[in-house]
Amino acid sequence: MTLPYLEPLVPRTPGGRVIPEPPRRGEPGGDPCGICTGQATAPVWSNEHWSLHPPVGGSLRGAVWLAAREHLDSFKDLSPEAGADFVKVVANVERGILSLGDVGRVHLYRWGDGGSHFHVWLIPRPLGMLEANGMMLPLWEDVLPNLTDDELREAAEVVARQMES
Repeated sequence: MTLPYLEPLVPRTPGGRVIPEPPRRGEPGGDPCGICTGQATAPVWSNEHWSLHPPVGGSLRGAVWLAAREHLDSFKDLSPEAGADFVKVVANVERGILSLGDVGRVHLYRWGDGGSHFHVWLIPRPLGMLEANGMMLPLWEDVLPNLTDDELREAAEVVARQMES
């Protein structure tokens, strides 16, 4: 494991727990859902259950996020039809990202702490960048030089076209 920071790193003591947790975007008492209100990046692809979006301010060509078209929170909330379609769509997105070339692996991540609208990230690890294996990839993604938002969108559009082939 290689962190993108110089050592020595010093462990910190976790802060106190906050219970109840504050509401997330899209939950009662929280800010409005950015996806439902159209504040998210415009999708490059969509179907009955899912929409595929490019990131902004990212550093990895081909990174995309996939959101449920319906406002729901988690895997447990997916209808059987959306759950079955999820597997097919993610496989097609992965094929599309791999078609860009220079990709070692495509990682699927789900973080739900910021907003309550179900979405996952598909993030390509650059070919040969072994220090970014596994859980290290998001840390490295954060410190690598950003691409322009236009470059990120163009790559996402290529992914979307490959999904249709």
